[in-house]
Amino acid sequence: MTAKRILMLSWEYPPRLIGGLGRVVCALSREMVAQGCEVHVITADHPGTEEYELDEGGVHVHRVKTQTGPDGTAWPTPNFIAWDARLNFGMLQYALKLHAQKPFDIVHAHDWLVADAAWVLKSAGLPLVSTIHATEFGRNHGIFSDDSRYIDTVEWRLIYESRLVIVNSSHMFDEVVDHFLVPKDKVITIPNGVFPDKLQCGLSSEVLRGKHGLSDGPVLLFVGRLVREKGVQVLLEAAPAIIERHPGATFVIAGAGYYEDELRALTKAKGLSDRVKFFGLANDADLAELYTIADLLVVPSLYEPFGIVALEGMAARVPVVTSDAGGLKDIIEHTADGITTFAGDADSLAWGILQVLDNPALARNIKEAARQKVLAQFTWTKITERTLDFYASALGQAAATSQPAA
Repeated sequence: MTAKRILMLSWEYPPRLIGGLGRVVCALSREMVAQGCEVHVITADHPGTEEYELDEGGVHVHRVKTQTGPDGTAWPTPNFIAWDARLNFGMLQYALKLHAQKPFDIVHAHDWLVADAAWVLKSAGLPLVSTIHATEFGRNHGIFSDDSRYIDTVEWRLIYESRLVIVNSSHMFDEVVDHFLVPKDKVITIPNGVFPDKLQCGLSSEVLRGKHGLSDGPVLLFVGRLVREKGVQVLLEAAPAIIERHPGATFVIAGAGYYEDELRALTKAKGLSDRVKFFGLANDADLAELYTIADLLVVPSLYEPFGIVALEGMAARVPVVTSDAGGLKDIIEHTADGITTFAGDADSLAWGILQVLDNPALARNIKEAARQKVLAQFTWTKITERTLDFYASALGQAAATSQPAA
């Protein structure tokens, strides 16, 4: 059985991007359209967007606009969990109306933030699959607060109610199976992907260095949310050892997040203010320029369910140095197509970075091997084909369990 009319539930979708989840849902949805499916995404509102649009990839995007009070401003909620509850009610309004107009074949829920809407839609007869992109337990290295216990329970419920569950790495497979006590045959690993040529830029590195005020020395790039688990602080701790060998090195930090003030304070405390450039949020055009400039991409995560930014660097032919956290071990083969270092260890990270900067032949070899690996294993075309096959399995199971016993 094949799924042709697909409903995606995701709390983020471009231009609303908080982490990597929205990019994954967008890429997967657009590639499904390219492969002949009709895809509807129901997502949260975002300033300056329409309630409904058919986006440039042919995806039907429905944004919840019912979270407003009588004065037209955002519905007042006491905290994020209450806000999310309102979002799920809004998602259900759209989903049930759309399903009544023309039934969907399957609903695909992305993470706990859409679990309640997905659960009700399952009760309406829709086969439910989910992707667990990350867990509350993993992000926090344990469950230590009432909010975390609530989120952890909602994650369990979404997994329990789903017919089948997707995770994006072997690390996440183990985390979901072990923490939530899920049968292994209910979970499948399908990695994230990239569009290999999306982040290409027509301008030279020399021109772009001038545009962004960068010197001729090595440019070390970080791309991601500025949160503790992304490990930027480890990179800053490693910076003095790198600068000692390469005095002209510049560290470009592209991203935003709650940890930015602490990172800026650490930069100042270590005397790195003239060597570190906080770029801010980077859109796709910015990223294309930054990858063109970069001599090296650093992914120093402490917790990383997958690590799609590493794939972007590999596709863009930038040598990649990562930690050994989580799903990054599924992407990088040490010294073959990247360099792997110990998570949270500044000395190890400095060593890995210097391996690339001090060995041009190694840098050339790993970036070319990395590009070929992306083309062979991590394109969205291949990932989408696997996901649609997974849908077919879920639909086949649903059909078998709905048949009356002989």
